[in-house]
Amino acid sequence: MTARRTRTRRNDKSNPAPAAANRETAAFTAEVGRRVRLGRAKRGISRRRLADDSGISERYLAQIEGGAGNPSVIVLKAIAEAMDVPMIELLPQANARAAGLANILDLLARLPVSELASVAETIQSRFADGQRERGRRIALVGLRGAGKSTLGQMLAAHIGCPFVELDSVIEQEYGARVSLLIEMSGIGTFRRYERACLERVLAGHETVVVAAAGGIVSSPDTYALLLRRAHAIWIRARPEEHMSRVIAQGDFRPMAQNREAMADLVAILEARRDEYARAEAELDTSDQTPAESFAKLVRVVAPLIGSREAGSRRSGVP
Repeated sequence: MTARRTRTRRNDKSNPAPAAANRETAAFTAEVGRRVRLGRAKRGISRRRLADDSGISERYLAQIEGGAGNPSVIVLKAIAEAMDVPMIELLPQANARAAGLANILDLLARLPVSELASVAETIQSRFADGQRERGRRIALVGLRGAGKSTLGQMLAAHIGCPFVELDSVIEQEYGARVSLLIEMSGIGTFRRYERACLERVLAGHETVVVAAAGGIVSSPDTYALLLRRAHAIWIRARPEEHMSRVIAQGDFRPMAQNREAMADLVAILEARRDEYARAEAELDTSDQTPAESFAKLVRVVAPLIGSREAGSRRSGVP
């Protein structure tokens, strides 16, 4: 009897299935935690705020984000609702963009070489249609402190068109500060105001410079609308410069009373990097004066809106 039990234990140890299953479970929970952490960072929500909004303890959220927690469907539902995202975004899945591109490449590989030129022309015409739809609208995206407002005002004055700070339009529509809107009505209501105000601004101006809030990338439909209807430019800077400029402005949202402000800022930048990079162009304002950054911006904008005067020397651009 003893020998049989010993043999059974040895067989269990030699069976790799349980170990493999444990590794898969650990990888799955780690990926869920990463998605929760990045989703929170992308939206600029502190862990404490997420805990308050979801009803999940801050300690358990930390365990989930670290891959040590194994949240139930109910817990994930509460987290997703608090962040105003579909729950599926918190679950590991294949990258939809990569899968779509792979499918396109597979279809192209089946075409005769003689037909590839025709397909290329079709794709090119689609991009041309997009250029017409964007008109002479410029949208500046990026995290707070990069220089969107300063450069946006300078560019609008240079081109001779309105400058619109999207958050200001939202505040006028709601009748209170954005921070109060979010506190009183939640992030979901804010996103609905953001979408409606952006639609109105884009529909009302053929030529305009818009400064969007840094978190607009966390609303896929709204960001897709902006990319489709305007020439988006990612205004960026090093994290240290973002932080110093925000402090100089006296605005420390959303990291107020957070001792790990710089770590949060870096996490937000990292979480949003891929979305910001979908813009047509980008401009790094690190170690630049406003005048130097503006000169670079004018050169970036000129080919996008087909404006000869946008790149002229009379603007002071070398």
